[in-house]
Amino acid sequence: MAPQLAWVGLGNMGRGMCKNLVEKGNLDKPLIIYNRTQQRAEELNAKLPSGKSTVASSLDEAVSKSDMIFTCLGDDAAVKDTITSALKGSVKGKLFVDCSTVHPDTTNMLAESIDGHGAEMVACPVFGAPAMAESGQLVCILAGPASAVEKVKPYCKGVIGRANIDFAGQPQGKATLLKIIGNTFILNMVETLSEGHTLADKSGLGNDNLHQFIETMFPGPYTAYSGRLMAGDYHNRDEPLFGVDLARKDVKHALDLAKASGTKMKGAEVADGHLADVQKHMGSKGDIAGIYGVVRQESGLKFEN
Repeated sequence: MAPQLAWVGLGNMGRGMCKNLVEKGNLDKPLIIYNRTQQRAEELNAKLPSGKSTVASSLDEAVSKSDMIFTCLGDDAAVKDTITSALKGSVKGKLFVDCSTVHPDTTNMLAESIDGHGAEMVACPVFGAPAMAESGQLVCILAGPASAVEKVKPYCKGVIGRANIDFAGQPQGKATLLKIIGNTFILNMVETLSEGHTLADKSGLGNDNLHQFIETMFPGPYTAYSGRLMAGDYHNRDEPLFGVDLARKDVKHALDLAKASGTKMKGAEVADGHLADVQKHMGSKGDIAGIYGVVRQESGLKFEN
């Protein structure tokens, strides 16, 4: 018999992941969904197939009625608060699966706390944008006790994701460590594209010509971000795809890890400075792709293309 699943956290990523769990997860019980703002949970529930999900009115209800609890929250404080609250009830034998992007120290601390209450934890952060969450094309990183990871895998590749990176048997923090380091690759990609497109504009090559090169040499994320920059998506969106506040949180974690290990990350330092300028220009609506606008400003162009 399949376990009863609950999902906590319905941000840009969580909504799409919930949809795919319901549609492709072979659940034999309705998915229990909970969000701090209940209206968001009610709205998602109304969009999902009838009878395949139900809304919990409280975190305690979601946790107490479930065997496996997925969490996908914005930052370390939110994850800590949620898990601390969840552990106030009886959780013996339950499995917590955290898909949030947090500092590995946070992940390991939570795993220890959960274990002390007779439950288990698997860290399962994901790589991919909200559109990939919606289409089930995320890359899932799984770490924790091997037996617990095996229980989570049926809901990853082929359901919420297209592939798994398997760290079964390794500390949970290894998954979030990879996630933080991996996100610096994305930051540096946006930096490179922003500088390249700005130079192409000012040198006379032209953005369309540069984009042809990017499509040919770097299909995938590079091409997708290049298209976003050219289309002005970085300043026209009502809701960011990768919000600047969350991006700066991730960079801070990366720089903290670098400092602790004696590593220099000059690229991350530059990106953080640009993200700070995006915050000043756009506030919480700013997106990581707004780095392009800042690089344009530094080169004597308008933020908006």
